[in-house]
Amino acid sequence: MRLLPIAAAFAAFASAAAAQPAPGHGPEIAYPAGDIAFTHVEVVDGTGAAPARDMTVVLHGQRIAAVGPARKVKAPKGATVIDGKGRTLLPGFVMVHEHYFYPSPKPGQYEEYPYSFSRLYLAGGTTTLRTAGSMAPYGDLNTARDIADGRQPGPDMDVTGPYLEGATLLSDKMAMMRDPAEVTRTVDYWASEGVTSFKAYNYLTRPELKAAIDAAHAHGLKITGHLCSITYREAAEMGIDNLEHSFAVATDFVKDKQPDVCPTSAQTLDSLNALDPDGPEVGALMRLLIAHHVALTSTLTVFETFTAGRPKAPDAALALLTPELRQAYETTWAKVQASPRGHEYAEIFPKLMRMEKRFHDMGGVLLAGTDPTGYGGVIPGFSGKRELELLVEEGLSFPQALEVATLNGAKYLRRDRDVGSIAPGKRADLLLVDGDPAVDVRAIEHMPVVFKAGVGYRTQAFFDELKGAIGLY
Repeated sequence: MRLLPIAAAFAAFASAAAAQPAPGHGPEIAYPAGDIAFTHVEVVDGTGAAPARDMTVVLHGQRIAAVGPARKVKAPKGATVIDGKGRTLLPGFVMVHEHYFYPSPKPGQYEEYPYSFSRLYLAGGTTTLRTAGSMAPYGDLNTARDIADGRQPGPDMDVTGPYLEGATLLSDKMAMMRDPAEVTRTVDYWASEGVTSFKAYNYLTRPELKAAIDAAHAHGLKITGHLCSITYREAAEMGIDNLEHSFAVATDFVKDKQPDVCPTSAQTLDSLNALDPDGPEVGALMRLLIAHHVALTSTLTVFETFTAGRPKAPDAALALLTPELRQAYETTWAKVQASPRGHEYAEIFPKLMRMEKRFHDMGGVLLAGTDPTGYGGVIPGFSGKRELELLVEEGLSFPQALEVATLNGAKYLRRDRDVGSIAPGKRADLLLVDGDPAVDVRAIEHMPVVFKAGVGYRTQAFFDELKGAIGLY
């Protein structure tokens, strides 16, 4: 039997790939972009305003053409009409602490899943995201370009550069920064490659963080941080733009905290557990952060996984994992329920919620993300909806929680002229929900169609395609 030459074989594979349907034309498409009218629908627009009932929203191509009461705004002739009775229309989520990697059962090992995660984030309602730290920045950049160019469905991506870390590495896929000059060189290089933000990590020193902030700002880019060796107060006074995990990793309250030294996790947790969320110490730090225009990112989803008494990830989410990843998650989740640390988190978790709400109510900029790390269980496609439910659980109204998860993120990413709320002229990134999440937030679990740039995607088609995919691709 004669074998095809290698070049011919590659050409055949390329031809087959080219024959695959482009985003916008596959079986997951419920509505191609065109003239579409949602009639008699409830609208929660992402601005924090109260829900507007019996509305019509008209799309023309990729954009929102009109929004108004159904008695005044009529569907254009020839438009596809979607009956919105009993349904709610929301803006697409703008999440700012996401990753395209997921933890393996072996500590410190993380694998990238750009194919499945891009589709799952979209299916879960996230139409714009920031990767808050990257272990494969070229992979994230290429995925972002493929999505922007229409070669792959997924959210618009604000790509963060590689973690800026000090002498102790969580994973061997991270780069170790040895001095401020190396930090500056790293920021300059990745800014030239096209990343749009940066993230400082646990073990940086104060001079290294200051170098990172100055270098990022010199490029007109923002920098966030998951900090430990440096306190929130120190970072805010240096000019950092954003801090991750709200107050859950703040080391400001650790007694005898040494400069540039990361306390143990037990010391940090003990200091947080001893705090009064409504007390003057926390209030003083909040006022400082607000005065320095530092945004905080809520990532309640990942801290819920460490907390005894909290629910396990839903079966539909776990079905997306390979059997090995699912078993590893379920084994660890069961251990958390019985562990002393899990019960300590059961005391801390509601306090963190109260601190987040207090910061929000004081006028602080609260953002939302989900952070699919920890030991697993924070799963794209489901985690964004869960984060919104937890924001409501902590005491925000549904319109307030939605604003945190949409327009606040869009403003932080400087994309609010285009996305983040429902208004004429904005891109048609919309979530169609069966039910009324303003009455019962759990209605967001019923999201049959997600629109990105006017194209309506069947969410269940993505979930069906990607069963068992996380852990493979």
